Amino acid sequence: MDVGRHPNVTLLTYSEVENVSGYVGNFKVTVRKKARYVDENLCSACGDCVKVCPSITPDEYQQGLSSRRAIYIQYPQAVPSAYVIDMNTCLGTNPIACGKCSDVCEKHAIDYDMQDRLINLEIGTIIVATGMGVYDPTEIEEYGYGKYANVITSMEFERLICAGGPTEGHFVRPGDKKRPKRIGFIQCVGSRSKKYGSEYCSNICCMNTVKDTLLLRDHYPDTENYVFYMDIRAFGKGFEDMYMRSKEVGVKYIRGIPGEITNSSETGNLKVAVENTLTGQFEEYEFDMVVLSVGVKPQDDSHVIRKLLTLSKTSDGFLMEAHPKLKPVDAPTKGVFFAGCVESPKDIKDSVTQASAAAARAQILLNAGKVKIEAITSRIDTELCKKCGLCAGVCPYGAIKWSKGEIPTVIEAACAGCGCCGAECNFGAITMRHFTDHQIVAQIDAILEKEPMKKLVTFACNWCSYAGGDFAGISRLQYPVHCRLIRTMCSARVQEDFIIQAFMRGAPMVLVSGCHFADCHYINANRATVRRAQRLWDKMEKLGIRPERLQLEWISAAEGQKFAAVMRKLDEKRKDVNKAEVDYAIEVLKADMLKGDAKKAAMEKLKSPRVPEKTQLPPIPEGHHPFKCMSCGHVFTMPYDLKEEPFEWSCPLGECKSNSIRRLKG
Repeated sequence: MDVGRHPNVTLLTYSEVENVSGYVGNFKVTVRKKARYVDENLCSACGDCVKVCPSITPDEYQQGLSSRRAIYIQYPQAVPSAYVIDMNTCLGTNPIACGKCSDVCEKHAIDYDMQDRLINLEIGTIIVATGMGVYDPTEIEEYGYGKYANVITSMEFERLICAGGPTEGHFVRPGDKKRPKRIGFIQCVGSRSKKYGSEYCSNICCMNTVKDTLLLRDHYPDTENYVFYMDIRAFGKGFEDMYMRSKEVGVKYIRGIPGEITNSSETGNLKVAVENTLTGQFEEYEFDMVVLSVGVKPQDDSHVIRKLLTLSKTSDGFLMEAHPKLKPVDAPTKGVFFAGCVESPKDIKDSVTQASAAAARAQILLNAGKVKIEAITSRIDTELCKKCGLCAGVCPYGAIKWSKGEIPTVIEAACAGCGCCGAECNFGAITMRHFTDHQIVAQIDAILEKEPMKKLVTFACNWCSYAGGDFAGISRLQYPVHCRLIRTMCSARVQEDFIIQAFMRGAPMVLVSGCHFADCHYINANRATVRRAQRLWDKMEKLGIRPERLQLEWISAAEGQKFAAVMRKLDEKRKDVNKAEVDYAIEVLKADMLKGDAKKAAMEKLKSPRVPEKTQLPPIPEGHHPFKCMSCGHVFTMPYDLKEEPFEWSCPLGECKSNSIRRLKG
């Protein structure tokens, strides 16, 4: 309510963001303000319209436990305090099939002809606080949710026990409206599971259940409450005391997740079968009501926000911050900040803390009036540029603006410095400051200047695989001493010329490594890495160079063990590469750089020491495509549409799991 009255805050309720363009300090946002069909300035929220509305539908706010009319206020504290007509439920306005709400409205606030409005705004910074979704346990058939009336979710429980809920705070079970005396709570429903929902912990469920049991004991001392749990994670301030207090008042905690719930058709009671992992005994309990403590998940339409603001997501589906420790509320896109559960599951206290931090970060930018841009940005040489626009097409941030026939321009305030554009340019027209072609080639040459046959050349992205190497080092994990890392901000900075240069200087093996697809700090830039690797593998095959000499791996900052294991495996492969192979690769790559007859003549003089191996393709089902692991040689098929973007492929063999997966022709 205070926000609605603040002179510097404009609330656009019942609205959706349709488009965002521009960059930090200069965002242009288009908002669609949906038609309410009720003039919020005239409506006095008297409720006369609701009394005459004949259309009834389940009330979403009350979790479907009660109903509402087609004209309604979502909840009593809604801002503005004005009604809205749900046209999906209304009997119709074209032609008017009912019109009763309009007839009784003394303020004449009903307007069936109201239209959506588009509002264009110029914005300096953006805070994303779109919240989270809740897991639907219907798919867990053994729990009977949706089939047994007295199996409810924790969200439905909250509405039943609330004074503003569908039963006005009278705690009854949905099946027969009787007050339940024995209640079972099942934890981790849709969380920490490889079968249902998500593998991550939803953070809030344990303490929410502890709070609910204390609330029940306070209001209904005669209830018996049982909590079935995997682990109770009471990690916050005062949480452990709260957990112990619930035990002291008689709440019973059973360590074990029930395998099945059965229902008595006569009484509506529920039997819960569970293995108590503390006693090792199989136990059965009977309850009047079972509450499923459901986990949380990203909003179903979170992909829309990601596309609008060019954001990344984690493997869990939540939005990825710029840095988990140094910039926990900043998005990778400059000028965009996160607040609340859009970034990860969190409770009210943590959400408020993050919201305060996001507001402070946004205010710092607004007060400064100017933005400090990163030193690592791209620059276009107008004399070398051929106006093809490839760079604009691959930029994950839309930081390069291009029109056909024009030289592209880089918006430095929006550029994140991933280097994808520089690697994509075929004419050397783009310079990446601090990661120039000259600097990277100089590192390659220095590494391979002496004893190149013993060296492992590794291109490692700054945020993940390079940090994974650091983690392996500080963890004292063993890997070959002749591994040499070349740091790039993103694996997408590694252009094909760098890898060819390494082979021409005598490198027996080259590894390109970067973030896992879901963790890419530059949204989706490492998809370009996969496309380039595919082109190089095909080219190497054509030239008679063993494609397996180029490897591709995704390694996170926490995967020090994987980094060390990959390096050891790479070293074993290095030992299989002989001097004749390396010398041939040098000569054939030199010949490939020639043109016309000179190239043809040079190629005719060369003969690969490698005997070509014809890959035997397995039967290819419809809609599948053949792939080959370049690490272990395993050939397999999987569903894939050639029009799709590449995704994080890995070898299906359990002992391999390499990401060096080549898409075969076939």
